[in-house]
Amino acid sequence: MPILEVELVRAPDEVVAPELAATLADAAGRVFETGPGRTWVRLRTLEAQHYAENGGTGARPVFVSVLLADALPRETRALKARELADVVGAACNRAADRVHVLFEPSARGRIAFGGELLGD
Repeated sequence: MPILEVELVRAPDEVVAPELAATLADAAGRVFETGPGRTWVRLRTLEAQHYAENGGTGARPVFVSVLLADALPRETRALKARELADVVGAACNRAADRVHVLFEPSARGRIAFGGELLGD
């Protein structure tokens, strides 16, 4: 049940492909080895003028938050973060080192699907 929130910092002239969310969902599904309909992506864009880094590097990153039912061991998180950076970067036309991945705390007991709490 991975749920990814992807925020793409977009240049003024950059066109975001209409199928990007589906491309990201399919790629994340492969990373997390989930079946069809088991990985969800919410894609948002952020205009470049609403983003800054100290020193003004001008690079446009992608931020990815990952919510999973259960926390992954550290080694697995590190592997999945690398895999996500690679596939998200490729899909978004960014270098992998411009993709920043945040793993949220475990969703078990905190998330409900159709009103049914994902229990223990």
